[in-house]
Amino acid sequence: MSERFGGKYSPGGDGKPPTPDVVRDAVAEDRAVDAAGAKANLLFVPPLLIAFLSFGKPVTLAVGLVAAGTLTLAAWLLRDGLRAEAAYNARTVARRPALPRKMLASALTGIGVALTAWTGENGIVGSVIYGVVAAGLHVAAFGIDPLKDKRMEGIDTFQQDRVARVVTEAEGYLSAMKDHISTLNDRALDMRVTTFQALARKMIRTVEEDPRDLTEARKFLTVYLMGARDATVKFVDIYKRTKDEKARADYEALLTDLETNFSARTEKLLEGGKSDMDIEIKVLRDRLQREGIRSE
Repeated sequence: MSERFGGKYSPGGDGKPPTPDVVRDAVAEDRAVDAAGAKANLLFVPPLLIAFLSFGKPVTLAVGLVAAGTLTLAAWLLRDGLRAEAAYNARTVARRPALPRKMLASALTGIGVALTAWTGENGIVGSVIYGVVAAGLHVAAFGIDPLKDKRMEGIDTFQQDRVARVVTEAEGYLSAMKDHISTLNDRALDMRVTTFQALARKMIRTVEEDPRDLTEARKFLTVYLMGARDATVKFVDIYKRTKDEKARADYEALLTDLETNFSARTEKLLEGGKSDMDIEIKVLRDRLQREGIRSE
């Protein structure tokens, strides 16, 4: 893991480090994704209260514990569903969530509330009414999952599916990096990884906006990100056991190399898109001139 990339975009070369704007964007994007989970965290409290208040008769205890477990599962699904929806909304091209977590959470919330109400003196009909109302309020508060794929006009479905697969794979590597590094409870390292995520996601957004860039960017979004994830796993394992500062320095140097290389490649992709546009404009202008139409 101590081996470093070399070349123009490595530290000490001609590459440029991430700017403060990139760091601010990284923090903002990280908060935007994590904020979805905060909305569901309060829903973990009622199951605890229900489980605590269910102690009494054996039947009441059993039903109360089942209700608490159901509501806990609903809160967990809702939190993941909100995060998946936030990621879906942030992408230009995206597949709908394979599992409708928010809708399942609404259904489980209704079941959990119905079971909780049944332990009282509401009867079956009253319990069902409480459950239906709770499920409806849940849908009204949090909505439902995206039900269709997000696509771009003018680009064939096959190409967009290729982009969606690569983006999903890349986001998985980035999330794994974040999850592993967060176990160290080191704010500085968390910020370094978050900054790298922002630069990698900038390349992802560039590819989403123009899938023709996928061929050039695919190696970065798959091979390099997979290597970054594996390096993170190894570093976290070593640093937890030894607190080796050299391992930390090597890992931070790796992140710097990745940041500068990703940033440089993204700029090239953007410049390439501008060159293509300039060529298309020139061809169109020549064609118009052949038709006897001249632009001012």
